[in-house]
Amino acid sequence: MSIFAFLSKHPLRAALAGVVLCALPASLAPTAPAVAQSEAGDLNRAVSALRQISTLKADFSQTDRLGQTANGVLTLKRGGKIRFDYGEDQDLLVVSNGRSLYLVDYEVNQVQRWPIRNSPLGALLDPERDISRYGKLVQTGNPDVVSIEVRDPKRPEFGMITMIFVRDVTAPGGLELNTWVALDAQNNRTTVRLRNHRYGVTVADSEFRFRDPRQSSRRPR
Repeated sequence: MSIFAFLSKHPLRAALAGVVLCALPASLAPTAPAVAQSEAGDLNRAVSALRQISTLKADFSQTDRLGQTANGVLTLKRGGKIRFDYGEDQDLLVVSNGRSLYLVDYEVNQVQRWPIRNSPLGALLDPERDISRYGKLVQTGNPDVVSIEVRDPKRPEFGMITMIFVRDVTAPGGLELNTWVALDAQNNRTTVRLRNHRYGVTVADSEFRFRDPRQSSRRPR
């Protein structure tokens, strides 16, 4: 059974795994219209803010289109490493080791893998992917909030992700990633909100490894 078929029969699992279901473009050709200079400034600042993060830990809240919510801890490290830990109560892990992004489901002993450049979190995992080339600024009416919509209009099957930054002088680059909203080709929406950001913390590479549940039924602690 594919992970999509499995999730369609398990709504709560879909709420948890929704972070990896909205794909971003694998090809970063500049398909978005040219942006005004002022807009390009905020786009460039957002790109710079992401590139300046060496390590980050933050608490997250993830909500699907039905209002089901899961909480956990996000860990990010430069070099394409990321981990969404949903805690001991949920046998699910989303993790990238810098080369591939994995959805690890310990309940059914399944592992799904995506190359990072094809992953839905490409804008976070690979800071060399210039958001300003394939994203556009979305007006918010609030000068302290920067919203960027990322999608490829020539590949609607990849869906869309909107990243929302809040101006904060204590954050790298003066912008703090506060929220992102993923919308897949079927208009299924997943919202991830971050809080309690901790920058520059010590993060071991071992945090981005996992025990393969296909070889052991016991989840690593």
